[in-house]
Amino acid sequence: MKNFFISRLLQAIPTLFVIATLTFFMTRFAPGGPFDSDKAIPEEIKIKLQSHFGLNLPLFDQYLLYMKNLLAGDLGPSFKYVGWDVSELIQLAFPVSLSLGVSALLIALLIGLPAGMLAALRKNTWWDYLPMGIAMVGICLPSFVLGPILIMVFATKLKLLPALGWYSWTDLILPSLTLGLFYAAYVARLTRAGMLETLKQDYVRTARAKGASPGRVLVKHAMRGGLLPVVTYLGPAFAGLVSGSFIIESIFFIPGLGKFFVTAAFNRDYTVVLGTVLFYATLIIILNLLVDFLQAWLDPKAREQR
Repeated sequence: MKNFFISRLLQAIPTLFVIATLTFFMTRFAPGGPFDSDKAIPEEIKIKLQSHFGLNLPLFDQYLLYMKNLLAGDLGPSFKYVGWDVSELIQLAFPVSLSLGVSALLIALLIGLPAGMLAALRKNTWWDYLPMGIAMVGICLPSFVLGPILIMVFATKLKLLPALGWYSWTDLILPSLTLGLFYAAYVARLTRAGMLETLKQDYVRTARAKGASPGRVLVKHAMRGGLLPVVTYLGPAFAGLVSGSFIIESIFFIPGLGKFFVTAAFNRDYTVVLGTVLFYATLIIILNLLVDFLQAWLDPKAREQR
């Protein structure tokens, strides 16, 4: 088990290297540059700016310089946010995206887990058809459609919640619901599938034969194995909730890291794009590693295989 996790950590190094390399050259090959849209800047000033940021060097020399700084832990300065380093921007914006992601994940679990368990325990009844039908609608309805619908209903019509901004805790409700309801649909279906498979196992039948109550059978025997598909999904799901909130942050005008990334992509702010991509790649690797730990804890067979 220990060797497995060490090998996974070692595999992360070349993975991040490949991601950094591909992202570097993709940003450079994209049309335009960080200072091309600044029409008011005289040409000689643009040349000095390019020289200051090393953009006048040959492309491969720029790559070597960036990788050298990256190995030293330096993500470089932003081209557009004057006086700010990329690491400072990430420290400023990521807590906003993290709070949004955590809130959305809690909503997804609080709705998805009970719905999936109920559907599994009442298979082929309305208690199964109704939540699974709603879950399918949730899967088919993209967040950029659901967000404006929630704004129209709860902010414009009912005037219960603020539509935009990031000033109080109430501003968190609508974007968290927009993200959380989408992922709750997947959690519900995965929970149902996992619970149905577990409820067929011999040890569950034995517990029932011994007279264990349905609640005890569910919590003590079936839940641990039945939630394995959900645990497997949680790593990439949480990373998606945090990093995939780009559209939501733009819709609700939330100053999170996703909004910085979108703005940087439009402005060709190379270092911010690179730093954000690497940060999210590292986050996904760490979360997937944590999922492996949880899987090994829930499933002894998986622990033995590793």
